[in-house]
Parts: sequence; C-alpha cells; structure tokens
Amino acid sequence: MSGSARLVLASDRSKVAPLDPGQPLTIGRAAANRLCLASQDGVSEHHAVVRFSRSQGWLVCNWQSSDGTFLEGRPVQRCRRLEDGDEIRLGLNGPVLVFEQVESPRPAAAAPAAPAAPRSIPVGESNVAVAEIRSAAVQSLPRHPHIFSWWLLLCLGGLLLLPFPLLFWPLEAAALAGWILLGSRKQHQLCVVLHDGRALRHGFANRRTALAHRNGIRRAIGQEPERP
Repeated sequence: MSGSARLVLASDRSKVAPLDPGQPLTIGRAAANRLCLASQDGVSEHHAVVRFSRSQGWLVCNWQSSDGTFLEGRPVQRCRRLEDGDEIRLGLNGPVLVFEQVESPRPAAAAPAAPAAPRSIPVGESNVAVAEIRSAAVQSLPRHPHIFSWWLLLCLGGLLLLPFPLLFWPLEAAALAGWILLGSRKQHQLCVVLHDGRALRHGFANRRTALAHRNGIRRAIGQEPERP
C-alpha cells in the first residue's frame, strides 16, 4: 500500500509516532529511544524496533526485552512483517501499539479540456474566419443539367432510321439508358454565405460528406446542425 505509516497508542489514540522508511524506530524506556515510553509499565529499556525493508515492507523486531514483544498475540522471535491494523504488545501486560498505513490522497484528475473553437474553417481552397460566416447549406444539383435536351434530340434524329429497325431500336435503347444513367448523377455543393453577402461554394461527390462539412460549420458559428 502506498503512503505513510505510523504507530498509534491504543489506550490514547492522540499519541502517534510517525514511521520513517529511512530510519528505524527504536522503542523502550531509555531516553535514547526514538519512541520513549518511560512511564509505561512492562516496557524494557530497549524493547523493540520497527523498521522498513525494501523486500518485505515494515517489520517489528524484538530487541533486548526479557518480557518479549507480541504481534497479534504471537511472540516475535526475531522480526515479523506488519500489516495495516496489526497490534504490537510490549511485554505480557505492556502497552499496545497499533500499526497503521495511511494512504496518500491521490490528486484529483484534471477535467479534460474542452476543445478550442476553431478560428477559421477551410472552404475549398480558402480559409474563412468563423466570425465572417452567416450560414451554410448544401445544394444537390444535376451533374448533367441538359441531358434531357440531348436525349430528345437524339430520339428525334433516330426517327430517320425508323425504316431500318435493326439500327433504330438499338439506338433508342442506348439513348434511354444514357438518359437514365447520366440524369441520375448529381453534384453536391456546400454553399457558405458570408456577412458581407459573398457566397463561397465547394463541390463534393458524396452528399453525406457535404452534409458533415455543413454541420461542422453550423456548430462552429453556434447554429444547430440540420438532419440529413
């Protein structure tokens, strides 16, 4: 567990001894101990040591105590590993120290920054400032607007071949197929109108792509995007 560790006197939890991984905590009645318990009965001059081991963690070790050191009711012969909440009793009837590990508070995760609003938007080969845009729309126009006129002229001209059915009917069928195929093709234009009245246009082969660009511009200028 990450964080700091400490020993707390069970009979008076206001008395706390912080633990330093770089320096063992000596416990006993002698004044030279880092944790001096001169007024506690049953404590030897140099009773126990609590130290940190990189391989094992925090350990409690019996030092020069004739009455012994106990961890969770079991005698400590040399050293035993400590776990959070373990009770260390000094002697058979001595004071009880509670080992506690205090987890360090984790820094609050920073909220993800909102994406910055774009200052300009590419429209074709031009970059247009967002503040200059008034509206954006998509227009779908026939790619071959005069296909009907050409189909009609071809059909009328084909009447000259009416006496020759083997030429007339294939020509009429080809003209009809060409009209259907070319007449169904459309080009999609993104039209961006500026506040000064100018209109910028950019063509797209796919209507879905044109609508995506339109909706992106509408969001940038604070307008609700329209549904396709």
